[in-house]
Amino acid sequence: HVQLVESGGGSARAGESLTLVCIASDYSNKDRCMGWFRHQEGWMRKRMIAQVLDATVHDYYDDDTRRRFTAYSSREDGKTILYLQMTNLRPEDSTTYYCGAGDPPFRSNGRLLCGEGHPYWGRGTQVTVS
Repeated sequence: HVQLVESGGGSARAGESLTLVCIASDYSNKDRCMGWFRHQEGWMRKRMIAQVLDATVHDYYDDDTRRRFTAYSSREDGKTILYLQMTNLRPEDSTTYYCGAGDPPFRSNGRLLCGEGHPYWGRGTQVTVS
Protein backbone atom coordinates (compact mmCIF):
# COMPACT_ATOMS: atom_id res chain seq x y z
CA HIS A 1 0.00 0.00 0.00
CA VAL A 2 1.07 3.61 -0.51
CA GLN A 3 3.14 5.14 2.26
CA LEU A 4 4.49 8.65 2.49
CA VAL A 5 7.29 9.40 4.91
CA GLU A 6 8.61 12.92 5.44
CA SER A 7 12.01 13.83 6.84
CA GLY A 8 14.44 16.73 6.87
CA GLY A 9 12.67 18.93 9.37
CA GLY A 10 14.41 20.35 12.39
CA SER A 11 15.63 23.61 13.82
CA ALA A 12 17.09 26.46 11.84
CA ARG A 13 17.89 30.11 12.35
CA ALA A 14 16.20 32.83 10.37
CA GLY A 15 17.83 33.14 6.98
CA GLU A 16 19.06 29.55 6.93
CA SER A 17 17.91 26.72 4.67
CA LEU A 18 16.37 23.28 5.11
CA THR A 19 15.45 20.61 2.58
CA LEU A 20 12.46 18.40 3.31
CA VAL A 21 12.18 14.97 1.76
CA CYS A 22 9.08 12.86 1.17
CA ILE A 23 9.55 9.25 0.12
CA ALA A 24 6.50 7.62 -1.42
CA SER A 25 6.47 3.84 -1.57
CA ASP A 26 4.28 1.89 -3.99
CA TYR A 27 3.31 5.14 -5.69
CA SER A 28 3.68 6.58 -9.16
CA ASN A 29 3.46 10.30 -9.87
CA LYS A 30 2.24 9.75 -13.43
CA ASP A 31 -0.91 11.78 -14.06
CA ARG A 32 -1.16 12.54 -10.37
CA CYS A 33 -0.46 15.56 -8.20
CA MET A 34 1.88 15.48 -5.24
CA GLY A 35 2.68 18.33 -2.98
CA TRP A 36 3.87 19.91 0.21
CA PHE A 37 1.45 21.41 2.70
CA ARG A 38 1.70 22.89 6.14
CA HIS A 39 -0.42 23.87 9.08
CA GLN A 40 -1.08 27.58 9.11
CA GLU A 41 -2.55 29.59 11.96
CA GLY A 42 -6.07 30.59 11.11
CA TRP A 43 -6.50 27.91 8.46
CA MET A 44 -8.78 24.95 9.06
CA ARG A 45 -7.03 22.89 6.42
CA LYS A 46 -3.40 22.39 5.67
CA ARG A 47 -2.17 25.14 3.38
CA MET A 48 -0.63 24.19 0.07
CA ILE A 49 2.99 25.23 -0.42
CA ALA A 50 3.89 23.65 -3.75
CA GLN A 51 2.60 20.89 -5.98
CA VAL A 52 4.09 18.84 -8.78
CA LEU A 53 2.23 17.09 -11.59
CA ASP A 54 3.93 14.30 -13.49
CA ALA A 55 7.20 15.20 -11.73
CA THR A 56 7.00 18.78 -13.02
CA VAL A 57 6.51 21.69 -10.65
CA HIS A 58 2.96 22.79 -11.15
CA ASP A 59 2.13 25.46 -8.66
CA TYR A 60 3.32 27.41 -5.66
CA TYR A 61 1.11 29.09 -3.09
CA ASP A 62 2.26 32.60 -3.95
CA ASP A 63 5.20 34.54 -5.35
CA ASP A 64 6.91 34.78 -1.98
CA THR A 65 6.81 31.00 -1.71
CA ARG A 66 8.12 30.66 -5.26
CA ARG A 67 11.06 32.93 -4.44
CA ARG A 68 12.10 31.09 -1.30
CA PHE A 69 11.00 27.47 -1.79
CA THR A 70 11.70 24.99 -4.57
CA ALA A 71 9.82 21.72 -5.03
CA TYR A 72 11.15 18.94 -7.23
CA SER A 73 10.74 15.20 -7.51
CA SER A 74 12.69 12.18 -8.63
CA ARG A 75 12.43 8.41 -8.91
CA GLU A 76 14.96 6.28 -7.10
CA ASP A 77 14.90 2.55 -6.45
CA GLY A 78 11.28 2.38 -7.57
CA LYS A 79 10.17 5.08 -5.15
CA THR A 80 8.87 8.56 -5.85
CA ILE A 81 10.69 11.23 -3.87
CA LEU A 82 9.46 14.78 -3.43
CA TYR A 83 11.77 17.46 -2.11
CA LEU A 84 11.12 20.93 -0.76
CA GLN A 85 14.19 23.11 -0.65
CA MET A 86 13.47 26.00 1.69
CA THR A 87 15.74 29.03 1.78
CA ASN A 88 15.72 32.30 3.71
CA LEU A 89 13.61 30.71 6.43
CA ARG A 90 11.58 32.93 8.74
CA PRO A 91 10.15 32.28 12.20
CA GLU A 92 6.66 32.25 10.68
CA ASP A 93 7.70 29.20 8.63
CA SER A 94 7.73 27.23 11.89
CA THR A 95 5.08 24.53 11.74
CA THR A 96 4.51 20.93 10.68
CA TYR A 97 5.00 20.17 7.00
CA TYR A 98 3.13 17.37 5.27
CA CYS A 99 3.45 15.54 2.01
CA GLY A 100 0.23 14.67 0.16
CA ALA A 101 -0.17 12.63 -3.00
CA GLY A 102 -2.55 10.86 -5.33
CA ASP A 103 -5.12 13.47 -6.34
CA PRO A 104 -5.65 13.57 -10.11
CA PRO A 105 -5.52 17.00 -11.73
CA PHE A 106 -8.67 18.68 -13.02
CA ARG A 107 -9.20 21.04 -15.89
CA SER A 108 -10.47 24.56 -15.38
CA ASN A 109 -10.56 27.29 -18.01
CA GLY A 110 -8.31 25.21 -20.22
CA ARG A 111 -5.70 24.70 -17.53
CA LEU A 112 -4.80 21.58 -15.60
CA LEU A 113 -4.96 22.32 -11.89
CA CYS A 114 -4.00 20.35 -8.82
CA GLY A 115 -6.53 20.06 -6.05
CA GLU A 116 -5.81 19.30 -2.43
CA GLY A 117 -7.93 16.24 -1.80
CA HIS A 118 -5.04 13.83 -1.74
CA PRO A 119 -5.89 10.32 -0.58
CA TYR A 120 -2.40 9.73 0.78
CA TRP A 121 -0.66 11.75 3.47
CA GLY A 122 2.47 11.47 5.54
CA ARG A 123 2.63 12.11 9.27
CA GLY A 124 4.55 15.33 8.89
CA THR A 125 7.91 16.76 9.82
CA GLN A 126 8.35 19.66 12.21
CA VAL A 127 10.26 22.79 11.25
CA THR A 128 11.24 25.34 13.87
CA VAL A 129 12.85 28.63 12.87
CA SER A 130 14.17 30.99 15.49
